[in-house]
Amino acid sequence: MQYSAILVSFDAMLRYTIPVLLCLSILACRPTTYVPKPAGYFRIDTPQHSYQAFNKPEYPYGFEYPIYGNIVRDTAFFGEKPENPYWINIVFPTLGGTIYISYKEIGPNQSLEKLLDDSHKLSYVHTKKADYIDDGYFHNANGVSGVFYHVGGDAASAYQFIATDSVKHFLRGALYFDVTPNADSLRPVNEFLRGDIEHILKTLRWQ
Repeated sequence: MQYSAILVSFDAMLRYTIPVLLCLSILACRPTTYVPKPAGYFRIDTPQHSYQAFNKPEYPYGFEYPIYGNIVRDTAFFGEKPENPYWINIVFPTLGGTIYISYKEIGPNQSLEKLLDDSHKLSYVHTKKADYIDDGYFHNANGVSGVFYHVGGDAASAYQFIATDSVKHFLRGALYFDVTPNADSLRPVNEFLRGDIEHILKTLRWQ
């Protein structure tokens, strides 16, 4: 009698337990819905703006540039030697960016019109990736005039510029980074270096 009661109790337990286990098994096999995290980017700590003079007498131009930038002479342009020794790069090691500056002398073989046309084409070659291109005219207290380009979107270079006296000197610059272009991740450092580029153009002079 006692043995029969145990069997009845065990049978009742199975009738209760098996459906519960089946439900748990079904729930466990359901695919989990994952919510993707928003894209995150490394924080870039920018230094305080501070400047020093680039004023070498052998160069036909001078300006003030950031103290956290290193000026190196450009010895190769797309694998070829620059046409004159006045091409330089302003390298920002802690920010991963470089301002490439090229210089050309206006003359019979290089008219101002041709130099302007070539620079315009170089700036607008980024239109495939650009959301927009804003170009603004500037003229500083040293008699230097030019155009400052802001290229929006995931373009390789967000800021470019040209400067000239329309008679002898012609200078072109462009900011590039050592990473795949991404407007969102580069926005803080792009905006930071824009202030430095504007200071370079404000203090640029011919000599």
